[in-house]
Amino acid sequence: MDLRNIAIIAHVDHGKTTLVDELLKQSGVFRDNQAVAERAMDSNDLERERGITIFAKPTSVEWKNTRINIVDTPGHADFGGEVERILSMVDGVVLLVDAAEGPMPQTKFVTSKALALGLRPIVVVNKVDKPDGEPDRALDECFDLFASLDATDEQLDFPTMYASGRNGWADMELDGPRKDLTAMFDLILEHVPAPAQISRKGEPFQMLATTLGSDPFLGRMLTGRVEAGTLKAGENIKALSRDGTLIENFRATKIMAFRGLAQQEIEVAEAGDIVSVAGMTKSTVADSLLAPSVNEPLPAQPIDPPTITVTFGINDSPLAGRDGKKVQSRVIRDRLMKEAEGNVAIKISDTPGGEAFEVAGRGELQMGVLIENMRREGFELSISRPQVLFQEIDGVRHEPVEEVTIDVDDEYSGVVIEKLTSTRKGELAEMRPAGAGKTRIIAHVPSRGLIGYHGEFLTDTRGTGVLNRVFHDWAPHKGSIPGRRAGVLISMENGTSVAYALWNLEDRGKMMIGAQADVYQGMIIGEHSRENDLEVNPLKGKKLTNVRASGTDDAVRLTTPITLSLEEAIAYIDNDELVEVTPNSIRMRKRHLDPHERKRKAREAQ
Repeated sequence: MDLRNIAIIAHVDHGKTTLVDELLKQSGVFRDNQAVAERAMDSNDLERERGITIFAKPTSVEWKNTRINIVDTPGHADFGGEVERILSMVDGVVLLVDAAEGPMPQTKFVTSKALALGLRPIVVVNKVDKPDGEPDRALDECFDLFASLDATDEQLDFPTMYASGRNGWADMELDGPRKDLTAMFDLILEHVPAPAQISRKGEPFQMLATTLGSDPFLGRMLTGRVEAGTLKAGENIKALSRDGTLIENFRATKIMAFRGLAQQEIEVAEAGDIVSVAGMTKSTVADSLLAPSVNEPLPAQPIDPPTITVTFGINDSPLAGRDGKKVQSRVIRDRLMKEAEGNVAIKISDTPGGEAFEVAGRGELQMGVLIENMRREGFELSISRPQVLFQEIDGVRHEPVEEVTIDVDDEYSGVVIEKLTSTRKGELAEMRPAGAGKTRIIAHVPSRGLIGYHGEFLTDTRGTGVLNRVFHDWAPHKGSIPGRRAGVLISMENGTSVAYALWNLEDRGKMMIGAQADVYQGMIIGEHSRENDLEVNPLKGKKLTNVRASGTDDAVRLTTPITLSLEEAIAYIDNDELVEVTPNSIRMRKRHLDPHERKRKAREAQ
């Protein structure tokens, strides 16, 4: 059987996973009466809840006696590390572009990686049946994007298709029959070359591990493309690190291939195919799995460095240990090290004292997904505000700058530009009308200025704006950027909040807790209406009296408290505050300060 390896790349929400659903259905992977969930490739609970792809996952279909291995990739910039690894496994990419939005920041990021590897893309303009779709403009913007990324003449001569992934059709012409995906399958067979590795079947076995997984029965599993030779189940092989150090010798106990949504055991893995190998105990992502006679590791693609860091510590609040079972620093460290092993985009380091850990990654969403997974596993954590990582370049301190693409109603464009450029030290790169009364703004903004901005942006644009960001470059440090403007309301007592007390505090600011909530000294219970922090008593009940008079017994009606999501809470806190995360609760609190530190901060405030 012939073989093709492709990846589907696109910006978030441009329809990758929906298109893969239709490719699987129309290739006959599912039975006619089989119940299949929507976005079948999003198998993780968080992926289904948030409607985004977080982990790159391979699948395969058969078409005209050819097996097509398809890799569904994440669309969010924070998970770009997944895409960078996966592209080394494929021989072609299908670039999906929304007909209304055109190429977006993540489109640019993943396309630059694909072009640098010499891959020739197929451009599919998706959602052309949307009323606001402009496929011709989207196609022109794709060509301009390719040219700006120094694509070769061969890459610029890309084939184009028009599609509706949700309705399951793709055609070479905009006014085609709009019936099914036959034209897309045929174009993939014609345009994507067969793996060059097929000609190396006679050589000793070589494979580069690109993703790490685990199976409750088979244990540790590494997935990658077989670069040369064949591997039979039960054969002895070895693992070398990137620098050629021997990690372990082991027996390949099982070889699993991707067949539809499931993995199927096969006896022999051949050059060019994408497979998972079980049997190792130590080897991990970017290691080379080789026959005993091979002593040179395979080259691994370098991964872009992390740009932000967050401190993970033990939960030492008065309410610690009530919800979660995993509270010790040793258990937290083991879990983080396990995460870093399979996710090459994050780095873990210990802080002095060993009670907390610095986790460096790509963005707030990536950190939020890791924390959410840990709290669901029963962990309790305290999380610091994200800090930007700096670099020394030629003796000058540099900071990461992100390219921000914003689509916003025309009436709100002024306030958005004002916040990005004057307050957050950004530079306006482009501004143009996007149709339908909207303006597209592209700006280069320091990563520091974007921490905590998204909530403010949604308020400024009345929830109608769309903001996308991706790492752009390193730039000289741009000076201080103001943080959160408002102060917070801090509980001065331990106990259970009382409705009457919260009602009386409402003129002081917005509440973040309701009545009958557990509170403790130092816990943040609301946002102050002024810039300073204020300690308040949420436990103060109404004085009881046997005198009744008109107007003294009014019913207490509380305003609905603000509820922050995990990512919003992490972005909201200031440098002297922490987010307390447990399986059932997300709270914010002030750091525990010793008396000398408290006096120093009081003097600074005055």
